[in-house]
Amino acid sequence: MPPPTPAPRSTGPALELLVHGVGGTTPQDMLVDPSTVRVTGDATAAIYRRSIDVDAEQHPERYREKPVAEAYCWSNLTSGNGSRALWLLLLPFMVINLAHWMRPIARRRPRAIRLYGLLVRLVALSLTVLLTAAACEVALDLTAWQCAGVPVCSGRRSWLGFLSAEQGGWWSQPGRRLALAAVVPAALVGLLWFLSNRTWSAYESQRPLTGAADADDEDEPGEAPAPDPVRPALGRPGFWYGRRLVARLRAAHT
Repeated sequence: MPPPTPAPRSTGPALELLVHGVGGTTPQDMLVDPSTVRVTGDATAAIYRRSIDVDAEQHPERYREKPVAEAYCWSNLTSGNGSRALWLLLLPFMVINLAHWMRPIARRRPRAIRLYGLLVRLVALSLTVLLTAAACEVALDLTAWQCAGVPVCSGRRSWLGFLSAEQGGWWSQPGRRLALAAVVPAALVGLLWFLSNRTWSAYESQRPLTGAADADDEDEPGEAPAPDPVRPALGRPGFWYGRRLVARLRAAHT
């Protein structure tokens, strides 16, 4: 039986995180204080504190008997135009990303940690290849090669008329049909790059409030976490600040 995991250590004041429901509310109502200050985040989602609690980390002696209340306001995350539905394309990749952070604790086993990280990255890469191959199958094989090359199939679909081999147009040549259909998987990869770039610039590039300049390099997926101090995954800088790491992963996938 493995030894129990030691409790996380903290030298600062305790925090009490308040999160509103789907109805949304203001940070002033959540903190029951008309004077609040945004400590991190942006206009879409942010964390607020009371004005008197902004410098709580510099005066921990004031909060030995009570936690510092913080309000997380996320109501704007669910508002926007219909293009926000395109984020669903990144949902499978988000699940793969969570697989890394759900890795069981394996202290003093760096090889196992590196192997786990390698397998997760291979699964993520195979997911990218699978998505691109599916787009190629539909656009190049089923549509441009098979359907456009058979008069019975292309005749039933007027939008394929200019690709039909029976009409003998400029685009009816097999090579030209395939070249035109290749725009579909290329556009899909471009869309994934655009969405991931927006996510990277809006969230992963936001430097934490505290931490070193290279905090994103502290928790590389292939490296074992530092044994001292013991911190939960949510408290590690690399969980929130992945500017360099996510940029490399984006380049590998797109």
